[in-house]
Amino acid sequence: MPLSRITPQHYAALLEEKVAAVSALLAPHAPPTPQVYPSAPTAFRMRAEFRMWHDGDALDYVMFRPGEPQTPLPVEALPIACARIQELMPALRTRLRNEPVLRGRLFQVEFLSTLAGDTLLTLVYHRALARDWGAAAQALARELGVSIVGRSRGQKRVVGRDYVCEVLRVAGRDYRYRQYEQAFTQPNAALNIRMLEWAGGCAGARTGDLLELYCGNGNFTLPLARYFDRVIATEVSKASIRAARENLAANAIDNVQMIRLSAQEVAQALAGVRTFRRLAQLPHPLTHYALRTLFVDPPRAGLDPHSLTMAAGFDAIIYISCNPHTLSRDLATLRRTHRIARLALFDQFPYTDHMECGVFLMHR
Repeated sequence: MPLSRITPQHYAALLEEKVAAVSALLAPHAPPTPQVYPSAPTAFRMRAEFRMWHDGDALDYVMFRPGEPQTPLPVEALPIACARIQELMPALRTRLRNEPVLRGRLFQVEFLSTLAGDTLLTLVYHRALARDWGAAAQALARELGVSIVGRSRGQKRVVGRDYVCEVLRVAGRDYRYRQYEQAFTQPNAALNIRMLEWAGGCAGARTGDLLELYCGNGNFTLPLARYFDRVIATEVSKASIRAARENLAANAIDNVQMIRLSAQEVAQALAGVRTFRRLAQLPHPLTHYALRTLFVDPPRAGLDPHSLTMAAGFDAIIYISCNPHTLSRDLATLRRTHRIARLALFDQFPYTDHMECGVFLMHR
């Protein structure tokens, strides 16, 4: 995103334009008037990454315009980053400039922070980490009050932890999450809370059990579990499954079963087309569960044809989408069996064309 697009004084007008564009895209599906959840215009982003540009004694955070990979644009400040990242940026750059062991062949810096200020820095190098890198990184971590991960090809060294601890207060309850370095997390924590509460509002009137696809680290799983008797949550990434199980244990949530299956495999299992040994981890056969509600938060590509076919059999569907275009495509199929009861627009990414959408569908 070009820094020139970050214009907090115009945020309300930019959001209005984006809402109008997404509403027009989804209009053929006859949704109700959307609930719109604006972002704070500044200090909302909990993640940031920069290339590091070396020029003599100078060392700068830089970004690049699309199509211009050889023209670095120095970044002195990033007003959309959370306060902790904004505070750390100049302090870290000054320290790196004066520490040859940490600076040499440094290619990229990644910041990951939380609402509580717990912060992790990842330093990515185009060289092997030197033997004395660890001592220098430990001194930097103490000085800045952060954890640090050093990465180069085939190497990963951790000073402190390779995750941050986040606490999100959702509908009056605190949920604790481990968010691992270089794993996906929602970048706008305040809007993430609004999404979790909206999804909970949709789930509140439901009964029976929940099937969740693409559960990631359990971001939605944890607060949704309170509304259902049992939850089967699926994810294909081993690292995400590990994080989700840790997060369930940290929050003493015991009615969720995590299974490492893709969305397509889940659809095949429910249809009886294939059997999977991993389903033996469940305390009961899949047919024993009263799976009446489906929750999906797919990647930008949307739902695959098998998942769309499977979804037709659910009483209710809660669909979180990061791509309104593939959402519109999927709604063209889902509306054959379901009606749209609620629509929400979450401005997770101000000053961009991206809009996070939430759709609640009920069987006709």
